[in-house]
Formats: sequence, C-alpha cells, structure tokens
Amino acid sequence: MLQEIVNRLSGVEARAPLVICNEEHRFLVAEQLRQIKKLSHNIILEPVGRNTAPAIALAAINVVEQGDDPVLLVLAADHVIDNRAASHDAIKTATKYAKQGHHLVTLGIVPTGPETGYSYIHRGKQLPGAKDAPFGVQRFIDKPNLSTAQDYLASGEYYWDSGMFMFSAKRYLQKLKNSARIFWKPAVVRWPT
Repeated sequence: MLQEIVNRLSGVEARAPLVICNEEHRFLVAEQLRQIKKLSHNIILEPVGRNTAPAIALAAINVVEQGDDPVLLVLAADHVIDNRAASHDAIKTATKYAKQGHHLVTLGIVPTGPETGYSYIHRGKQLPGAKDAPFGVQRFIDKPNLSTAQDYLASGEYYWDSGMFMFSAKRYLQKLKNSARIFWKPAVVRWPT
C-alpha cells in the first residue's frame, strides 16, 4: 500500500516522499521505497509512537531545519483511491489554498453511504474565490451512530474525514506552538468518490 500511495502521486508536482514510521517498520519501509526507486534518506523514525499530529510535526521540523517551508501533503499509507484523476484535482485545489499560508487544509471524501466506522467533517461556508474554493469546517465528528450517519448523508453537508491534510510546514508548527491542542480553522476540499 505504501508503494501504491507513492506511485499514485505520479503526475503531481511533488518532492520525494518523506515517510514517518517506527523502528519496527524501518526496514520494511526502506525496502518498499527502494523497490520503486524512491528511497533517498527520506525515512524519519518516531522516537515514540504517538498519534498523527506528532508524526506530522517531525516531518515539518525536519524540512524547516533544512531552511525550507514546503507545502506538506500528509497521507496515510492505508488508503485505497481508485480515481487518480479526481485525487490529483483535489490535491491541486488544496495546494492553491495551502500555499497561501492561511489555511490548514483537510481533504473530505464525499460519502457514498452512512458509515459508522468513519469520522465526519461538517462543512461550513464556502471560502471566497473560485467555484472550486474549499469550504470552512464547522466541526469534526467522531464515528456517529447509524441514524446520525444517515442524517449526515441526507443533508449533503458532511464529508468523511480522510485524515489527509495539506499545509505549509511553518504554518503547521506555528499552530502547534500556539496551542497545546490543535485549534485551527481548516478548509475542506471535496474529494470525489
């Protein structure tokens, strides 16, 4: 799956992937990247396994310490995405807003059914700008019951939370520094299914 997600980015303007993993997966990740010719001193080992936010912070600190402030596209290695063109379109839209430095962008997936195993994003108002402008985020909701998930689907105002994000490295670290918890005004880009 790691190879698939890296290869899926073919055609998107991006640097070599930076992979955060723990010591236990270090050699497996290195071999997977070597097989697709994407291994280039681009593995960071977590000193202690935590959640997503600290892992992203490791990547952000790494690139900022090198004197850079790229836009980071944060992807988990366990997603299955069949529509590559739609994913590239969503990434291009998200990049435009993340590059502005004002937004931490999350990618929401248009739900195809009332899933109770997924978290949801309740979208807010569309940001000013183009027709494809992202929406503000009212709130994140963790795994609702079936009745609530059915209501979310019927409203058309909710996306599945993909766990995929995009933002500048410095902006992310600034948000972490400003709060013990991440309180931010993200924007959500619709990810078609």
